Amino acid sequence: MKVRIGIDVGGTFTDAVAINNDTFELIGSVKMPTTHTAKEGVAAGIVKVLKEIMEKYQIAPEDVTFIAHGTTQATNALLEGDVSQVGIITLSSGVQGLKAKSDTTIGDIELASGKYLHSYNAVVNSADQEGFEKNIERALEELKNSGAQAMVATEAFSVDNPENENKAIEICNQYGYPSTAGNDVSKLYGLKVRTRTAVINGSILPKMLDAANMTEKRIKDAGIKSPLMVMRCDGGVMTVDEVRHRPILTILSGPAAGVAGALMYEKLTDGIFFEVGGTSTDISCVKDGNVAVKYAEVGGHKTYLTSLDVRTVGIGGGSMIEIHNGKVKDVGPRSAHIADLDYEVFAEDENIIEPVLKAVHPISTDPEYAYIECSNGKKYALTLSGAANIAGYVPEDSYAKGNIEAAKKAWAPLAENMGMSVKETAEEVLRLSALKNGKVVESFIKDYGLDKNMLTFVGGGGGAATVVPHLGKKFGCVFKIAKNAAVISPIGVALAMVRDMVERTIMNPTEADILAVRREAERKAIASGANPETIEVKVEIDTQQQKVRAIAIGATELRTKELTGARKTDEEIKSLVAENLKVSENQVKIEVDNGSICAVTSEIKVRSHLFFTKKVKPVRLVDRDGVIRLQKKNAQVLACPVSAWKKNVKYLLEEHTVYGDGGAEIPNIYVVSGSRIVDMAGMQSESQILSLCEVELAGAQRDENLIMICTKTTENERG
Repeated sequence: MKVRIGIDVGGTFTDAVAINNDTFELIGSVKMPTTHTAKEGVAAGIVKVLKEIMEKYQIAPEDVTFIAHGTTQATNALLEGDVSQVGIITLSSGVQGLKAKSDTTIGDIELASGKYLHSYNAVVNSADQEGFEKNIERALEELKNSGAQAMVATEAFSVDNPENENKAIEICNQYGYPSTAGNDVSKLYGLKVRTRTAVINGSILPKMLDAANMTEKRIKDAGIKSPLMVMRCDGGVMTVDEVRHRPILTILSGPAAGVAGALMYEKLTDGIFFEVGGTSTDISCVKDGNVAVKYAEVGGHKTYLTSLDVRTVGIGGGSMIEIHNGKVKDVGPRSAHIADLDYEVFAEDENIIEPVLKAVHPISTDPEYAYIECSNGKKYALTLSGAANIAGYVPEDSYAKGNIEAAKKAWAPLAENMGMSVKETAEEVLRLSALKNGKVVESFIKDYGLDKNMLTFVGGGGGAATVVPHLGKKFGCVFKIAKNAAVISPIGVALAMVRDMVERTIMNPTEADILAVRREAERKAIASGANPETIEVKVEIDTQQQKVRAIAIGATELRTKELTGARKTDEEIKSLVAENLKVSENQVKIEVDNGSICAVTSEIKVRSHLFFTKKVKPVRLVDRDGVIRLQKKNAQVLACPVSAWKKNVKYLLEEHTVYGDGGAEIPNIYVVSGSRIVDMAGMQSESQILSLCEVELAGAQRDENLIMICTKTTENERG
């Protein structure tokens, strides 16, 4: 049996899972404390937990087909200010020299209170090619004397011509300095932000290089031939060699692992993912099957690092109840472990004897939080886990399931003060917690244009059942606890796909520009360890910011397996869509079926004005695993062989392009080939769409049946 191993290095514990490579089912997991203080750092814990899981489940080194780890090391280094000083070699010439020096003077970035990332500048005349090497050497000596331990080479417009930056980096490497080129961390214009991103990357290079080299060596020493992969902050993985160049991509990769696991197990189309720990909940968003990302900030400064859009709320399974005059006032952010108290819901009934409500200040400046003291001297915190168990929201098989009778006895004194029943008091606490998490959910719905009616809430982490069921009911959304929720993060690491992205600043991109960015992203994904045959590329055009973005995703091996087992029948798929649309089954039909994906449609009357209704044709693309891959409120569906794709795309463009004072508004077109959905929404011209389609369908058989979906961009097409 071939095995995939995923290791998630958290702030407190390092978790490892073993996954059956054929079925993607969980074989088992182990947990041990994270080794922050070891000589080898967190690498020591990775090696220990790897050894333990292989011994416990009798996994031979030759049976490990994939191994990856997620690490908080880069994040922690920045949070704690444990970084190297960086020397910036500014390459410039002529009249632009002064501006370049100003844009690349990053100075000190405050990472934490009193902790700074220090950087120093030296300017080199890039026009003097004959003396280039000697000038770089002089700059290195100057920066070394200032205290720099890692180097960055940066030049305006290096994304168009990186020759000088790359030459400078070669010289830095010859002298043994860990170094970063500005063009290597971002392909976007904006010298200041690009340089800042490179400086942050350079500041963690030495520490991450040591950890990467040590971890890779120890895993090879264990006899594992599979290359080590590392979790990225956008939910993908990359080779350890890529970490050596761009360790900044591992920042905030912890929350990304949980989402990656949820996407693989739950196959979300549109949803909100909650990873619930003891103290806090990390909330993230999935739209059209893709995790939402944004540019990360470090020390309050913008970077060109795209990371998961994670919003953290101080509500978790161990959150304590804030009280005032003996009554409930709020929930969190303090948790039971900060107050050094056990959870009431995990106590034995017989230990809750004559409980008396008392107040504690976990930290001297905190308000009062509730706990009970029993006549036998035992003390327990009143927690959100206790409230959720009492109110009946925690399933029997949940990691958060506790002793309800003990919890009820512990909550009785607080309920008496409230003049409520124990269950009513628990519900009030859940209501207050939902207000905090609900604000974040509402912000995601607004920021990403999500339809509340179509959202699925998915919970991960040990405390998932204490937050998600109640919140789902409050919002009227479908909700579920992810399979193996307690270890969803290491599962996400084990099942993650290779991912890479290229962004370029291009005004009015031509089809040649778009295809060049697409090819570059594909090449980078291959360099990061993806099998070329598995790579899919999504191209996005941001006209407002004049950017072309290509995201390439692939597997490390030719992956053909699915997680969910038996293929769904036509009737099961129709039933699924009917439930999704909230209509009867006889109102939906499978309009096109290409063998892998079905286009299921209906006709629904909706109110368009106060006294008028109109018919819309909602479309759901559903695969044979029963996963809704795409959902549109009103669309046209076509079927055609590959040989006729161009004629049909042109027809859709003619039918649905809207002409106005601002010019032509191109419709959103999606082409389904096998199990792949080619997303051309956002393309700005017919030539761009035709060129991209040409590339995406190049390998398809001429008689293969395609599905085409088209929506007008002016309509509210989601729903």
